[in-house]
Amino acid sequence: MLDINTSLKSVPRITPKYIRVLEKLGLFTVKDLLLYLPFRYDDFSKIVPLSNDFVGQAITAEGKIIKAKNNRLFRRKMTITEIILEDQNRNLLKAVWFNQSYILENFPVGSTARFSGKLGTNGKYFSMSNPAFEKSTRDATNTGCLVPIYSETSGITSKWIRWQIKTLLPLAKNIPDILSVEIRKKYNLSDIYTTLSQIHFPDSSEKLIRAQKRMAFQEMFLVQLKTLEIKKEFEEKDSNKIKFDEKLIKNFVSNLPFKLTNAQRKSTFEILKDLEKSHPMNRLLNGDVGSGKTIVAAISALQTISAGYQIALMAPTEVLARQHFLSFSEIFKNYDFNIALLTSSYKLVYQKNKNKIIPRNDLLEKIASGKINLVIGTHALIQKDVKFRNLALVIIDEQHRFGVNQRATLQQNIPRESASSPRESAQQVPHLLTMTATPIPRTLAIAFFGSLDLSILDEMPKNRKPIITKIIAPTGREKVYSFIRSEIKKNRQVFVILPLVEESLSESMLDVKAVKAEHERLSREIFPEFKLGLLHGKMKAKEKEEVMEEFKNKNFDILVSTSVVEVGIDIPNATIIVIENVERFGLTQLHQFRGRVGRGKEQSYCFLFSEKKPARLNIMEKTNDGFEISEHDLKLRGPGQFFGTIQSGLPDIAMEHLSNVKLIKFARTEAKDLLENDPKLKGHPLLADALKKFSEKIHLE
Repeated sequence: MLDINTSLKSVPRITPKYIRVLEKLGLFTVKDLLLYLPFRYDDFSKIVPLSNDFVGQAITAEGKIIKAKNNRLFRRKMTITEIILEDQNRNLLKAVWFNQSYILENFPVGSTARFSGKLGTNGKYFSMSNPAFEKSTRDATNTGCLVPIYSETSGITSKWIRWQIKTLLPLAKNIPDILSVEIRKKYNLSDIYTTLSQIHFPDSSEKLIRAQKRMAFQEMFLVQLKTLEIKKEFEEKDSNKIKFDEKLIKNFVSNLPFKLTNAQRKSTFEILKDLEKSHPMNRLLNGDVGSGKTIVAAISALQTISAGYQIALMAPTEVLARQHFLSFSEIFKNYDFNIALLTSSYKLVYQKNKNKIIPRNDLLEKIASGKINLVIGTHALIQKDVKFRNLALVIIDEQHRFGVNQRATLQQNIPRESASSPRESAQQVPHLLTMTATPIPRTLAIAFFGSLDLSILDEMPKNRKPIITKIIAPTGREKVYSFIRSEIKKNRQVFVILPLVEESLSESMLDVKAVKAEHERLSREIFPEFKLGLLHGKMKAKEKEEVMEEFKNKNFDILVSTSVVEVGIDIPNATIIVIENVERFGLTQLHQFRGRVGRGKEQSYCFLFSEKKPARLNIMEKTNDGFEISEHDLKLRGPGQFFGTIQSGLPDIAMEHLSNVKLIKFARTEAKDLLENDPKLKGHPLLADALKKFSEKIHLE
C-alpha cells in the first residue's frame, strides 16, 4: 500500500534506471515527487479547429488519424514519423517527429488524437514539428491544457514526470498542511492538496496563479521564520560594548579632505550605535558604486581600535585586500595604528607611514598578542592558525562572495582575552559589518536580508560628476576610438571590458582567447601608438595584481579585460570604460562596470557597444542611480537571474514572487507573530520539521 512516505523504489513502474536519476534530483519518496514543482508551463489549452487564424500560435488540434508512416533515411541514419490528422471540419494537419518511430504504434489509422504545438503551414496541409501528443480518449495531461514543464536531467523527461505525478496525486490528500487554517483563511490561500493539484494539472490560468501564490507564501513564510530565527540567535549572544566617543569621531570627520554625505552620516551613526550594544551588530552596508563605503567602515574601525580592540577585514580577492590595506593605511596615517595585510601572497605590516614585509609566523604572533589593530586579508584570515587576542569587529567586503560558513568562522567564539578584562569576553562574539556594492532592490532586501539591519548609501559625494553613458551602434565605433585617442593624449586612461563566453566561476580558455584576440587587434590595428595591458581570470593572483598596479601607475593607457575587473578597484585617472557585447550583461552588472571610472575629478564616460541596441539599455543612458537600475533589472530578468551567484537555492516559485512586496510583508508579519508566541515552534511540530529541511537547502544572510 503506497503512502506519501513510501520510497520511490517501491513504486511500480519506477525502475532502478529512473531511481538513480530521481535521487540525483533529491527525490526519494512519493512526497518528494509530489512536491517537485514545474518551473514553467506550455499553454496548449486552446483546442481549436485548424485555421489560418491560428498560424504561428501554440494550439491543440484534435481529430482522426487518416494516414501514418515512418520514413527511414538510411544515409542520414534518421527516421521521420509522419502522421496526418483530420479535424472535425475536414482540415488536414501533417505532424512530423524525428527519430521517434515508436509514436506510430500509439496512433494507428482510424484512432483519434490530440496534437499540441506551434501551428504552421506546408503546402495543402497545416503543420506541426515535434508536437506533444496524446490519445483523445485520455485525460488531458500533455495536450489540450496548461502543460507543466519540470527541471529535467539526462534520462528523465517532463512527460515521464507528469505521468508519475498524475498517478500518485491522490496521495497528496495525506500531505500535512504546514499553514494553519487561520492563515489560509486570512490570506485566501488554498489547502495543500488543492494547491498541488492545480500546480501540476491546472484547470485554468486563474487557478494556477492562486496555487502558485499559496506555495510562494509558504516558501516566503519559511524564509522569514529562518531570518527572524537567525536575528534572534544574534541578539542572544554577548558582544563587547564599544562606547561611542563623539569627540574622537567629530575630530576625525572634520579633518577629512571632503564632506560626508547625509547617507554616510546616517549609516555611520547607525553602526556606532550598534557597537554600543551588548549583543553583536549584524548590519549590511549597501552602497552604490562610488558612494563611499570605505570611509564609513574606517570610522567604525577608528572607534573600535581606539576602544582597545582588534578588527578583521576580509575581502574576496588579493587585489581588493591590498587596495583596502593601502586605503586604510592612508586614512590612518596620522594615528599610531598597526595594520596588517595577510593573504597567500602578502604578509605586510603598516606602522606609522612605513610598510614592511615580515614572516607569516611573526605576523601571526603579533595578531595573537594584540599588537596588530587591524588585519586585512582574504580567506587566509580564517585559517586555523590565525588567532586574535581581542577581536571585536569583523568587516566583510562583497559579502555574497563568501559562503555563510566562511563568514561565520571569523565570528565564532575563538578563545581570546579582552583588552579590558579576560573574564568579560571569553565567550563574546565580534560585531559584524558586511558590505556590498550591488544595490539590492527593496523587495529582495526584505526577503533575503531579514536577519540583517540595513544601512543604505544611496547618495553620491558632491564632487562626483555623473558618468556620461552612450549606447554605441557598430557605425559609431570609429568616432568612439577617435574620442579615446583625444582623452589618452590628455593623460587619461581607458578600460575595455569583454563578457565571459561561458558563465562560470572560472574563465574558460575561450574567454582568454577572445580577450587576447581583442588585445592584439586593438594594439595592432586601432591604437598602435598606445600601451595596452591585458587582464583575465586565468592569470595568477600575483600577475593580476601586477597588471592592476602597472595600470594604476599609468604604465598602460588602456586595460583590456574580461569581467574579472574587480568591484571597488580604484583607478582615479581612468575616465573611459568601453563594454563590448553588452547584450550578454544584466543592467546591474553593467552599472558595476561603469563604476570603475568616475573616481577622479575629470568627466568620465561609459560606451556600451551593442549590435542591436535593446530597449532595456536606455535606462543606462538616463540614470547613474544603481538602486533605480537594480529595480529595473529585477523586473526585467526576475530574481533568479538578478542574483546570479548570490542565488540562495530558494525554489523558483518563491523567486518569481519576490516582486510581490505585500506577500513578503504578510509572510514576515505572520512569522513574527508565531515566533513571539512559540519561539521554539514546540506547538507547531510540522512547521518546525519543514523549517529544518528548508534550512538545509537554502542559504540566507
